[in-house]
Amino acid sequence: MSIDLQVLPSLLAADFSRLGEEIRAVEEAGTRMLHYDVMDGRFVPNISMGVPVLSAIRKVTKCHLDIHLMIVEPERYVEAFRAAGADSISVHQEASPHLHRTLSLIQSTGAMAGVVLNPGTPVHTLDDVLDLADFVLIMSVNPGFGGQKFIHGALQKVRQLDQRRRQLGLKYAIEIDGGVDASNIAEISAAGCDWFVAGSSVFHSESSATAVRDLHARAVTGRQILG
Repeated sequence: MSIDLQVLPSLLAADFSRLGEEIRAVEEAGTRMLHYDVMDGRFVPNISMGVPVLSAIRKVTKCHLDIHLMIVEPERYVEAFRAAGADSISVHQEASPHLHRTLSLIQSTGAMAGVVLNPGTPVHTLDDVLDLADFVLIMSVNPGFGGQKFIHGALQKVRQLDQRRRQLGLKYAIEIDGGVDASNIAEISAAGCDWFVAGSSVFHSESSATAVRDLHARAVTGRQILG
């Protein structure tokens, strides 16, 4: 399995009064992917960014924009987010009853398609779509708010997903979101994770650029353990 390790700064934690500056700082540190959370106040108890903000961000960065739809009826908004600049779009297993159809819709727009699991949802619920998904996002906090503590049980899900893709010869990336920081990213990487969403640990640090570099170095160290 050869997927580049990526630290994805989560823009939800950035200073919105200087968002362009925040993005440039992490880009200069080598960031190639940015994470963008969309919340509707229904699927999760919070409201965040939408299509217009994404359109503005697309104008100031060439980074891969990874859009996480924490919303009901995500299929209704796939094409709008793709048109606004999304490079990958993920939807929750819990919010999409026609999951195969929704993932296929995302891919039909030219974007990468991902499926997300909440902390209380087991990995086996994805067995019938793993061959279709480009990536799987494991929530290591309950979605809706930044700054939460990492739920350690997420590591077992990462290990299960890594084992499944090896056994089945699949190529999906494994992504994690929630509570990722310098104290745990090496262990998460050693479990088989490839993409690490980091919000508070990047944008609430003294230097977001330094934080990104440090997190990436620790992820690489963890992956060497996995072999």
